[in-house]
Amino acid sequence: MKIAEFEKVTRGQFEADLKALCACDEDLYDQVTIPCRATRGSAGYDFYSPLEITLNPGENVKIPTGIRCRIDEGYVLQIYPRSSFGFKYQMCLLNTTGIIDADYYHADNEGHIIVAIVNRGDRQMTIRAGERFVQGIFVKHYLADEEKNQNTRHGGFGSTG
Repeated sequence: MKIAEFEKVTRGQFEADLKALCACDEDLYDQVTIPCRATRGSAGYDFYSPLEITLNPGENVKIPTGIRCRIDEGYVLQIYPRSSFGFKYQMCLLNTTGIIDADYYHADNEGHIIVAIVNRGDRQMTIRAGERFVQGIFVKHYLADEEKNQNTRHGGFGSTG
């Protein structure tokens, strides 16, 4: 059963978010890779970094993936660090677990999935361009009986208040 589909954000959205988040003048849009599973038995879809990033211990960065995801209502995409980066560098997501809601696809930024990471280890960490650094897992979620919220999403990090 397929409940989601990954696609690239537009070149303009990617370049705007890249410029806002890091000092990089290269044309990296063609480096954006659609997430995929490493094996048929893998639960997680690996996300690839479109640029090389080096973080010293304690440093953090937001990485624009160039990816958006259409997700059926009733499901959520949860983002986690790949275990290799967690074990080697104690890399964590700044918000512990990334939550990509189904309505994020329609956000003002085209639903661009931007991943905020931190190097909590004691040595420098480098993520190379094209390297898998986080993974996303689709999970079914349920609503409480008293749910009456009809608000509409507009942005990403912290946009719902």
